[in-house]
Order: sequence, then C-alpha cells, then structure tokens
Amino acid sequence: MHVPDFAVKIITVVFWLFIWQAIYVCVGQEILVVSPACVFTRLCNLVTDGGFWFTAFATMGRIMEGFIIGVLSGLVLAVLAARSHVCRTLMQPVVLIVKATPVASFIILALVWMHADFVPAFSASLIVFPVVWGNVLEGIQKTDEKLLQMGRMFQFGKMKTAGRIYVPSVAPYFTAACTTGLGLSWKGGVAAEVLSDLPFSVGGHIYDSKIYLETVDLFAWTAVVIIFSVFLEFLMKRLMKVATDKFNLNI
Repeated sequence: MHVPDFAVKIITVVFWLFIWQAIYVCVGQEILVVSPACVFTRLCNLVTDGGFWFTAFATMGRIMEGFIIGVLSGLVLAVLAARSHVCRTLMQPVVLIVKATPVASFIILALVWMHADFVPAFSASLIVFPVVWGNVLEGIQKTDEKLLQMGRMFQFGKMKTAGRIYVPSVAPYFTAACTTGLGLSWKGGVAAEVLSDLPFSVGGHIYDSKIYLETVDLFAWTAVVIIFSVFLEFLMKRLMKVATDKFNLNI
C-alpha cells in the first residue's frame, strides 16, 4: 500500500516527538530536558512578542548576508579554478584550511579583527564557501566531454557553451551545495552570535538561557533556528527549481 509523502512526514514528526517525550519522562529533570509541550507553549509566547520577530529577522539578515557572500565567492573562484590550473592549485590549501579549522577559532579571530556585528556574516560565509567551491568545481570537471565536443562541432561560442552545456551540468551540484551550505550557515552564524553575545540576536538569547539555566528558552530558541533554517531551505529549493526550469525553457 502506497503511503502519501505528507503522511510519512507527519508520522516521522510524531515518532520523534514521542521519543523526545519519552526521554523527558525518563530523565525527570526539567533543567536537563524539557517536554515538547513546554517548548511549544514557550514558542507560542515568543511569537506574540514583537521583539521576537525583530530579533529573528536580524539574525536571519546577518546569516543570509554571509550565505550570499559565501555562495558568490565560492562560485566565482570555482569557475576560475576550473579554467586555470594555477588558480586551482593556489586555492586548494586555502579551502582545506577553511574546512579543517574549527568554527570557534575563526569566530574568536574575527572578534579580534572586526566589529562583533560583522562576525556572524563572516562566519557563515567561511562555512559556505568551501562547500560551494568544491561542488561547483566538481560539476564543471564532470561535464560530459561528448557534449563539449558537440558544442565545438556546432561552433558554440563561450557564452552559448556555458549556457547550454555547463549550466545544466553544474546546476544539480550547485543546488546541493546551496542546500547544504544554508543549514551550515545557520549553525556557524548562530554560533558566532553566541560567542559575540550580540543584542537582538537568537544566539544572544541562547547564550542568556545557558547563563541563567533557562532550559525551556534554550530549547525554544534552538527550535526557532531549526524552523527558520528548514523553511528557508524549502523556499530556496523551490526557487532554484523554478529558475532552472525557466532557464531550460529559454535555451
């Protein structure tokens, strides 16, 4: 019997909420684990507060700024690396260092280098950059050589070759990189807010909840990060699918 996708998703959510509730009952200490009902009630209280939306959108703005910078820089440098062996050789150590260095190290260094307001965007961009760079470069390198030969045979120019061959080939890699990078940018950006203790930030509220042992607030603000991240990822997938379909129709 075929089960609709939405039913599977609902069952999955209910299953993990049940596991969460079971853990709460077993632990029996709200300072360690709070119940889903308490978190939901706290979320309802938060969304009715005007300050919540200002804080949430301020955090989203910082993180999306870093995400866009990371995507654009990764995309441009991946194209350059695909065209130039020297550029690729020079970029590989940088990408390896960025991937291997703990996020906390970059955040602490950034707090020394720049104003705290810019640290979340900087952190998010550093996390996104290597993901986009690696995926786009791989997509370019794995473009079907037979398609390129066909393009040369029909005397495609550089723009036509890029539009009709490279873009469709790289699009799945780019979409996967953006999807992965968006989730990672929220992790890095909010971590930067926590260490920066910025006012009007989700990370600042998470830090305060830890300091004052307000576990309900800790869970609630973490849930806010997850909800915003999942919603933006869903929206981005939809937009990229529409953009890809229109691009394919135009060419």
